[in-house]
Amino acid sequence: MDHPFFRDPRTIRRLYDGPLGEYLDALAARLQERGYSYQSARVQLRAVAELSRWLARQGRRAKDLRPHHLEAYLRYRKQQGLPFYRGAAAACQTLLRLLADQRIILPERRPRPRRGQRVEEAFAGYLTQERGLAAATVVNYTYFVRQFLRDRFGGGRIQLAALRPTDITRFVQRHAHDGSPKSTQAMLSALRAFLRHLWSRGTTAADLATCVPGVPPWRFATLPKYLRPGQVRQVLQACDRRSAPGRRDYAILLLLARLGLRAGEVIGLRLEDIDWGAGVLTVRSKGGRWTQLPLPTDVGVALVRYLQRGRPRCASRQVFIRQQAPLRGFADSTAISTLVARALRRAGVAAPHTGAHVFRHSLATGMLRAGASLAEIGELLRHRHPDTTRLYAKVDVRALRALALPWPGGGR
Repeated sequence: MDHPFFRDPRTIRRLYDGPLGEYLDALAARLQERGYSYQSARVQLRAVAELSRWLARQGRRAKDLRPHHLEAYLRYRKQQGLPFYRGAAAACQTLLRLLADQRIILPERRPRPRRGQRVEEAFAGYLTQERGLAAATVVNYTYFVRQFLRDRFGGGRIQLAALRPTDITRFVQRHAHDGSPKSTQAMLSALRAFLRHLWSRGTTAADLATCVPGVPPWRFATLPKYLRPGQVRQVLQACDRRSAPGRRDYAILLLLARLGLRAGEVIGLRLEDIDWGAGVLTVRSKGGRWTQLPLPTDVGVALVRYLQRGRPRCASRQVFIRQQAPLRGFADSTAISTLVARALRRAGVAAPHTGAHVFRHSLATGMLRAGASLAEIGELLRHRHPDTTRLYAKVDVRALRALALPWPGGGR
C-alpha cells in the first residue's frame, strides 16, 4: 500500500486501526494541501491514529466524536504518562472539521453570543459597509464601544434607548487620560460614530454624538518618527536573502521603504495586483480605494526572487505567506509590525518607533530633504487630505530655523 507519509506496511496497517481509519487518507490530503512538512504530518497522523484506537476501546464510532472526547483523550495521555505529540490537539481539531465537512458529525454549536456582541457586530457592519472604513479602524472603534457598553451597563441588560448625554460625558471624563492624546481622539471618534449609528437606526431619540466633547487635536505638536537613510540601508542589508524567510522579509521591507506602503496594504497584496508588463503595482488602500504605483526595479527583483525561491506553494492568492503550516497569508497588520520590529533588532538599529509606519515616515522625510514638494509626497503616500502631508514640513529644521522670529530681547 502506497502512502504519502509512511512506508512500513505494518505501521500503515496499525495506522488504520479503529473507527477513524477510513478518514485518515482525507486527513493526510488536507495536511498536504495546507503545507505541513513531512515530519509534522507524520506526527499528526500518528496522534489521530492513537485517538482512533482509544475511541475503539471506549466503544465509540466516528460519528460519536465530540470536542469533549478530544479533551478526555488528551487528559488520558497525560495521566498515563504517554508521550505528548506536539500538534496533537491541532490535528484533532483538523479532524473534527473534516468530519463535520463530510457530515459524519454535526458541526459544533456556536457558543452563545456574549453580552453586547450583536450590538458590536451591527456597528462593525455599519463601519465597513456604509462608512467604508479600514479593517484596523473597525477593530479599534469596536474596542472602544465595547469598553463604553461595559462601563455604562456593567453586567446588566444593555438598553441603548436609555442612553443619556450624562452617560457620554461621564465615560469621557473617566477615560480621557487612559492613553495618549491620539488614543483619546480615536476613542471620541468611535463614540461619535457609534452614537450616529444608533440615531440613524432610530435606536435613540436624539443624536447623542453632539454630546461627545472634543479635545485639542495638536496635530503638529510633534515631529514624525523616522529613520535616517543609513539606518534604512542597515535594516535592509541585515536580511538573510539566502533563506526563504529572509527573501520574504526583504521584499516586504523594500515595499515599506521604497513605496511607503502601510502594513495593511502589504497584507492585502495579491498575485494579480502585480502587472509585470506595465511595471505597476495595484495597492488597495484605506476606505476601499485602490491606486496604481510604479514598481521600482529593486522592489520588482526582490518580489521575483521571493516568488520563485521563497514563497511556499499554496492555494492563497495573497503575495506574502506564512512560512509555517497552515500555509496562508498573514492575518492582520500586527504580523508586519512584528516583522519590522524583529528586523530593527537584527540590524541593531535603535528606532524611535518600531512599527511598520516608521518606514513610511522615513520615505517622506527623505523625499522632502531631496527637494520633493509636499504635493508629490502626498501623492506617493496616497494621502486624502493635504493637511496629512503638512506634518512633514517640520522635518527640515534648518529651513524652519530661518523662518523663526527672534525672541524679544534675546540674542543681545
